Amino acid sequence: MNSPLKLTGLTKSYGGTLVVDGLDLELAPGRCHGLLGPNGAGKTTTLRLALGLIGADAGTVELLGHILPEQGGQARARVGVVPQMDNLDPDFTVRENLLTYARYFGIAKREMAERIPTLLEFAGLAGKADAPIATLSGGMKRRLTLARALVNDPDLVILDEPTTGLDPQARHLIWQGLRRLMGQGKTLLLTTHFMEEAERLCDAISVMDHGRVIVQGSPRDLIGTHIEPHVVEIYGDGLAEWQACASRHCRRCEAAGETLFCYTEAPEQVVAELAAHPGLRYLHRPANLEDVFLKLTGRDLRD
Repeated sequence: MNSPLKLTGLTKSYGGTLVVDGLDLELAPGRCHGLLGPNGAGKTTTLRLALGLIGADAGTVELLGHILPEQGGQARARVGVVPQMDNLDPDFTVRENLLTYARYFGIAKREMAERIPTLLEFAGLAGKADAPIATLSGGMKRRLTLARALVNDPDLVILDEPTTGLDPQARHLIWQGLRRLMGQGKTLLLTTHFMEEAERLCDAISVMDHGRVIVQGSPRDLIGTHIEPHVVEIYGDGLAEWQACASRHCRRCEAAGETLFCYTEAPEQVVAELAAHPGLRYLHRPANLEDVFLKLTGRDLRD
C-alpha cells in the first residue's frame, strides 16, 4: 500500500525566515506517526503544507495518492483533522455540530443521522446528542472534536495536540479512541508536547527542529540510540558541592533549575554514593522519550 502522506524536499519561508527547510516525511499506512518539536520548530506549518492549505516554496506533497495543491480538494475529502483549538459552533447542539460539518463533505442528512450514534459512542458521548455545546466539559468538547473529524470516514486523521489542557481521565479516553482508529486501519499523524502520549501511541516519531527532521525512528529505538538507559534526578541541600564530583559517577549530567539530571548505565553506583549525602534527595527512573527530546532540542524555553 502506498504512503498516505509523502513530503519530499518541502521548503517554506515567511518574510525571509526559513520555517520548513527541505523536509522529508513519509507515513506508513495504518500506523500512528508522531511529529514532535519545540515551539517554532515548523510543525504547524508542515501540517498546513501537508493539507494544501498553503503552498510550498519548493518540494512536493502527495496526500492519499493526490498531488497538492492541484488535487487538494479530492485529497482532503478523505482526511480528518483535529485542530489544536476546539472550533465547535457554540450555537448548535452536539448533533447539529456533526450534521453541519458533514455537509462540507456532501454527506446526506439521513445518512449522517444514522451514523451519529456510532460516532458519539466512540467519543464517550452517548446520550449527549441534544446537549448544547456550552454544557459540555473541556474533555467532552475535545472528544466531540475528534468525533467530528471522523464524519467522512477518513483514511488519514491529523491531530494537532489533541489532548492539551485535558485531565488524565479525558486524555486516556482519547488515547483509547485513537488506538481503536488504528485497529480499524486508519493512519494517524500526531503532534503533541506530551512525550508520554507520543511514547504510548506512536509507531514512528520524527523530531523536528529549525524546520528540519533531525531524527526519526520508533520510540524504543530513539531511547536506545540517543540516551543512556537510566536517569537519576538529584536535588536538595548540598547539590552544588556534589555536582562538582558528579562526573565520576555519571556518564553525562545536565543541570536544570535546582535539579541535576544524571544519565548513567550504572545507577546503583550513583545511588550508593548519594546514600552518604543525607541532604540530597533523588529519583531513579528509566530513561524516556522526554529525555531524548530534551537532549536533541535543548532545555531552553522556546516562545
